[in-house]
Amino acid sequence: MSGKRWFPTMLLISIFQIITFYQVIFSADGEINAVAAVIFIIFTAIEWLWSIASTIILKKSSLALEYIAFFLTGISLVTTGSFNNSLLIKQFIAVVIGFTCYVGLLYVVADVERAEKFRKPMAAASIILLVATLILARNINGAYNWITLGGFSIQSSELVKVTFIFVGAATLEKLQSSRSLTQYVIFAVACIGLLFLMRDLGTALIFFFTFVVLAFMRSGDIRTIIFLILGAAMLAGLVVLMRSDYIMNRFATYRHVWDFADGKGYQQTRVLTYSVSGGLLGLGIGNGHLREVFAATEDLIFGVLCEEWGMLIAFLIAWAFVFIFIHSIRCAKGARSAFYSIASCAAGGLLLFQAALNIFGVTDFLPLTGVTLPFVSRGGSSTISCWAILAFIKAADNRTWAEVRKR
Repeated sequence: MSGKRWFPTMLLISIFQIITFYQVIFSADGEINAVAAVIFIIFTAIEWLWSIASTIILKKSSLALEYIAFFLTGISLVTTGSFNNSLLIKQFIAVVIGFTCYVGLLYVVADVERAEKFRKPMAAASIILLVATLILARNINGAYNWITLGGFSIQSSELVKVTFIFVGAATLEKLQSSRSLTQYVIFAVACIGLLFLMRDLGTALIFFFTFVVLAFMRSGDIRTIIFLILGAAMLAGLVVLMRSDYIMNRFATYRHVWDFADGKGYQQTRVLTYSVSGGLLGLGIGNGHLREVFAATEDLIFGVLCEEWGMLIAFLIAWAFVFIFIHSIRCAKGARSAFYSIASCAAGGLLLFQAALNIFGVTDFLPLTGVTLPFVSRGGSSTISCWAILAFIKAADNRTWAEVRKR
């Protein structure tokens, strides 16, 4: 989005958000939700100020990524706000922190040499954080991946996603052959192994997929990728043998949910039933029944969107992640450093893969893995990491630094 095109695009997004937020701010009995109104005004101001600053002041020509993220984030805030104000406030705080991390990370990676200095500290901090989580976390929904600090819950694996890409791109950018992957392999295996111990299988799968993308971007050797996949399959088989009771419970209802409609398949059968009831245009925000099912705003959010927002909006959201991935590849092709190319493809691939796990899990094409839908699902740690990850794609776009080079 460049030149005069940024204004109509931002205006169109704002109109859409006004229509949707209106249903949260004004209740059926005419009462005004002041909290939702204030949050909407502040969020809209952030969107417009960033657009104006980027386009007019900083002379940056492309805002497509930010507009998609704003669009998805607005949907998240509206959906969360339709539940209660407490959840909305927490989600909005996470959005502000995430956007701040996005801007801060853009500054850090603007200089590859500066980014290189953060590689080892970030790797060490990631391992320490995961180990601390494994020791201190309580069992929540079968996994040990949440730390509670001062009333706030932090999912460490979400934050480590950012460092996983950062460390990988910074390490592999200096390497010349597939043999030199050893440094990053040790770090990656440690992260994925700790996630398995935490029983966070969905996130472990996302990390492995990201690792494969990073490895392929550096080596370009398909044999290396095949070797990694076979090795991972052997490791997964070993884990299944060691923890067969837990693993099998996660897959017990897959493709047989209707046989367990009132038991293990309760969530899945409800999400399948209610999702299709929304039709093309949905039942209206707050009018769905899926919101009464556990984890409606997190793991099952795509089902809520289908029911309340309609299939058209749900499919538009799904395609948004495809666009982000395609954009990441296009940016990688003309990036000014291997660091940006590797990080961009890894970031785009991670967001698309995670979105696919959530969407296909909700629709029963894949087992439910408990991963969130990027930018849309409620969750502070997830929201922060998604915004930060977006910075890797933005940094790879040469148009981001066009004005900087002129100066």
